Amino acid sequence: MRIAIIDLGTNTFNLLIVKVNRNKSYSQLFQTKISVKLGEGGINKNFIESIPFQRGIEALKTYKQTLERFYVTKTFAFATSAIRSASNGNDFVSKAKEETGIDVEIISGEKEAELIYYGVRKALELGNELSLIIDIGGGSTEFIIADKNKIIWKQSFLLGAARLLEMFNPSDKITDAEHQTIVNYLSEELKPLSEAIKKHPVTELIGSSGSFDSLAEMIAHKFYSPEILKNKTEYIFDINDFNSIYELILKSNKEERTAMKGLVEMRIDMIVISCIIVQYVVSTFKINKMRLSTYSLKEGALDTIINNK
Repeated sequence: MRIAIIDLGTNTFNLLIVKVNRNKSYSQLFQTKISVKLGEGGINKNFIESIPFQRGIEALKTYKQTLERFYVTKTFAFATSAIRSASNGNDFVSKAKEETGIDVEIISGEKEAELIYYGVRKALELGNELSLIIDIGGGSTEFIIADKNKIIWKQSFLLGAARLLEMFNPSDKITDAEHQTIVNYLSEELKPLSEAIKKHPVTELIGSSGSFDSLAEMIAHKFYSPEILKNKTEYIFDINDFNSIYELILKSNKEERTAMKGLVEMRIDMIVISCIIVQYVVSTFKINKMRLSTYSLKEGALDTIINNK
């Protein structure tokens, strides 16, 4: 059986195609992503503007051709923050079905967090102690407190990198005052997370794909070699490496970031916001251990589908 998972994110539409065996193991046949920037110009108005709307539909048309090329048996498509919070999100889902035949399911922030947890658990080994899993998306950021067996607490916040970038529109390069304004906003918005961590102290931070992929790539290029990430589903950050990249990003303008190795084009602006979120969490909750999981929602969705969870 060939299964495709499409994760319709705010910034990126991700596609994963696998062959599932009788014993429920699977092998990857194909994986790709298309930058759609679905929230461009409308994310804080809870509306998908016409140009990004069409970009999203065109991306799904491209994926439809890929599904046919790989003789996919069943496709599961999940829409997250941008579509979930948009007044015309259901219009997008209807148009996607009409133009491509793909059924898109809009999932809640809670469900998104759950699938992320399952994905992370497939990528790396969780222990008996509690980890804080973070997935920084374009429209929302999911925070999950969990161990190897279960989720203890989870919440999705409207703190995606694209959403905050559009909301605060920082200078190129960000000023100290702008930086502090964003930190103050995070402090207010993340009060539920603070309360949760008081009740359930965590020992480490696990960053799920996206911005954390970029941070790992940048660190590998600057301090080591890109080879250290090859074919890995987990990367252990040296917290000092992260701090160095964080300082570099905050002092940089767009032109300088464009020249940074390991930073893909679609994250050149958003990486500033992502770094501020990560640094805020690390410093506020005194976390000194940090890992990357290259698996996220789509791998978690695949796990739940194969195992009928």
